[in-house]
Amino acid sequence: MPDYTVHILQLREDNYHNGLKLGRCLRNQPILKAFEAITKSEIDTEQLKSIYNEFAPQLLSELEGLAEGLEMPIPKAAALLGGYDVPKIAAMGCSAMITPSYYVRNYDFTPAFYDGYFTMAQADQGLASAGYNLQALGRHDGVNEKGLAAGLHFVSFDGYQTGLSPWISVRMILESCATVEEASYMLRHIPHAACYNFSIGDAGGNTGVVEASPDQVITRAGEEAAIACVNHYEALTGKNRPSIEHSLRRKRYIDSLDAEQLTQTEAFGLFKEHKSPLFFTDYDDLFGTLHTFSYSFEEGRVMTSLAQGSVLDFSFRDWARGHDIQEAALTGHID
Repeated sequence: MPDYTVHILQLREDNYHNGLKLGRCLRNQPILKAFEAITKSEIDTEQLKSIYNEFAPQLLSELEGLAEGLEMPIPKAAALLGGYDVPKIAAMGCSAMITPSYYVRNYDFTPAFYDGYFTMAQADQGLASAGYNLQALGRHDGVNEKGLAAGLHFVSFDGYQTGLSPWISVRMILESCATVEEASYMLRHIPHAACYNFSIGDAGGNTGVVEASPDQVITRAGEEAAIACVNHYEALTGKNRPSIEHSLRRKRYIDSLDAEQLTQTEAFGLFKEHKSPLFFTDYDDLFGTLHTFSYSFEEGRVMTSLAQGSVLDFSFRDWARGHDIQEAALTGHID
């Protein structure tokens, strides 16, 4: 798979019709077969609905539209794409740096479970947001109209239980929260299935990392010029995997950067560059860089690209005011 594509969706209808459009795009796509291989055929749909209703009821409308677009019953769509009661999947890696000025991160995994969609959505309910889809409804990372940026970082399966996937959690905080404080509060109450870090920054210059596990959630507020977030806990250390040297190496590199003196463009380049210590090509071992995402809290500017691909650079503030972008897809290259 030397070249790959991510389609850009710009959705401005109600939640149901946004889901309908996404479902029609996904119909008969190979990624659905990949999800079928790692999800259960049935889940407790009523429990999923209860969680959605508590934290982001608009996602139920989108799920209904998604099911219609895919021409499948809602219980099947919920099990396949709802992000609830998902069995353990292989570990993924991600590195982020958050400063009062910008957010930047890399997503590292395998293209086999990569949706291939970057969605900007503005609906009748929930905040407008932009981000990379994961399991259709979820998001790897993204930003919303209030200037809250967030992303997920796998830590471990310690205490694994039936609960919500982190990609749905990212979507929920982007749909509902304006600040790091609000996002941290929501993440303290979401029923988490596994151990993940959430890297978060907001337009007020607040930064933080939420260490979320099935039984405990702690927020580490950014007190320095920049805060790094990778794939291990710094507070809940007893829940880390036995070997975290790879994660520690990446954190040491990020901590060595003079982040306060870097512009968003410079920081983005340090993450995106093929020869960067934060860029990986171990795709066969589930650790290859698939995309870089960045947001400027001051300028409202998104910069993003796929591996070894051209940069999409636009004002999300302008998009939220109704100005569509011209680009329809992103392309990347895997060696």
